[in-house]
Amino acid sequence: MKKIIINKNDSGKRLDKFLCKSFPRLPETLVQKYIRKKRIKINGKKAQNSEKLCENDVLELYINDEFFEPLSYADDFKKAPSDIDIVYEDENILLVNKKAGLIVHPDENFQVDCLINRIKNYMFKKGEYIPENEHSFSPALVNRIDRNTSGIVIAAKNSETLAILNDKMKNREIHKNYICIVCGNIKPKDGTLTGYLEKDSQQNKVFIKNRKNGSENLKSIVTRYKTITSKKDFSLLDVELLTGRTHQIRAHFASIGNPLLGDGKYGKNDINRSKGYKFQALCSYRLVFDFKSDAGTLNYLNRKEFKIPKEKIWFIKDFYDNF
Repeated sequence: MKKIIINKNDSGKRLDKFLCKSFPRLPETLVQKYIRKKRIKINGKKAQNSEKLCENDVLELYINDEFFEPLSYADDFKKAPSDIDIVYEDENILLVNKKAGLIVHPDENFQVDCLINRIKNYMFKKGEYIPENEHSFSPALVNRIDRNTSGIVIAAKNSETLAILNDKMKNREIHKNYICIVCGNIKPKDGTLTGYLEKDSQQNKVFIKNRKNGSENLKSIVTRYKTITSKKDFSLLDVELLTGRTHQIRAHFASIGNPLLGDGKYGKNDINRSKGYKFQALCSYRLVFDFKSDAGTLNYLNRKEFKIPKEKIWFIKDFYDNF
């Protein structure tokens, strides 16, 4: 029998979700079975799958020890570098400037050196993340950007922060601005692009459609842009994402004939090679917390704006010098 005392980071979670996250060797089907057979109890009483856990609840698990063994790669984050470019940090959140070329999460090839592992190692060395003291929570990213895109990524240091920011992101109460270079002189100079995006997971690619045509796989997208300057056959843009879909900026501008410079998936490789751009010229340089409703412990962030001006300055300088 294993006894677990629920901590603050696990409070509010469903019992079945908590167990699957805490013990990845335990199949979900067995979780359901063991709860039904009363082999998993809360405070000595029969539990329900959907029951919400409270801080200091006592969980009793009458199951085989083999399911409690951690996965072999659970501590691999300690092998990742701990150096990160911090834009802002407090006890709840961490804003990091991710460099182009670094993935945010381990992929199908399981690369140890990724942004979330760097953040975990950074917090581990500071004593802010101690895996042995956590059951199901670990530092997590609130937003993602592509491997070859640079810019601000938000990380939550605790479960309450993660839940709040996920809700704010879903309700579009967090605004993100990007700077990018596209091929061609975009017309009109300022505007809002709309459409529908369809994701093809097998190709790791998305396709833009003008009409939904009844398909449930199509997600609406809205991309607002302003031209900073145009020169020869290129334009420097400030872009605001009003929806946040996979590859949205890259695919949306490519769909109107203005692909991002350096984009090997949606762009023009001959132009990319001629300009020497190995990564797409795209950076998430500005973030604004614009909460329309209560944000609990994060209310202090409301109306806060964060920028990485050095990245924007580099884009502008490179554009004027080399185009």
